Amino acid sequence: MSTVEPAKKMNRLQQFRETYRMARRTDRFLGLWTLGTFLLAGAAGALVFWLLPGSGIFKWLSMALGGILIGLMAAVIVFGRRAQSAMYVQMEGQVGAAAGALQVLGRAWKVTPAIGFNKQQDVIHRAVGPPGIVLVGEGTTSRLRALMTAERRRHERAARDTPIHEVFCGKGEGEVPLPKLVKHVTGLGRLIKPAEITALLARLKAMDATHSNVPMPKGPVPTSMKGMRGNMRGR
Repeated sequence: MSTVEPAKKMNRLQQFRETYRMARRTDRFLGLWTLGTFLLAGAAGALVFWLLPGSGIFKWLSMALGGILIGLMAAVIVFGRRAQSAMYVQMEGQVGAAAGALQVLGRAWKVTPAIGFNKQQDVIHRAVGPPGIVLVGEGTTSRLRALMTAERRRHERAARDTPIHEVFCGKGEGEVPLPKLVKHVTGLGRLIKPAEITALLARLKAMDATHSNVPMPKGPVPTSMKGMRGNMRGR
């Protein structure tokens, strides 16, 4: 069982603390980069406010507040990007890593891990969003193709004219590396409307209800990225 506290039970400060603790395992300089960014951006922001017209205590207050706000925004962006990169490094190679990465997709998406799986621990995940249905496979591509074909046919029967995309996550030729997976998926376009997504999800839910449960591999599927979505808006 994971020792990470579920994100829904954690406040924003606790989420930042947990994200920092986990990311620092692979990025020892995360704190220095964040602090340095805050100081440099804050100084630049204060300078900008100093150059604006005005005088007296109002000018000093605007300098202080402006510098702090600009410094914080810049620090959050840098923190989010470096923490996300660190998480990808930690997740890569684990079974279900692609599912964990997909959890950072926005509210317009519905991610269902491991809708298809074989004994060799090759797995297919599903993301439903503006591009339609995105089937994401991770494992050995030669074995995944048969599994992907079976899942595509199953979804074509339920999804009718909905676009279905196939994505293979990995480092090989024709595959999408884990750090680029979310960007690739969201870059597939906006091919269906929100109302169509709602109706599609209902059909897929009915389809899944008649589909036998697929056994998951031993060990937890990494989903820590989901709890860190709010901390990674700077990506």
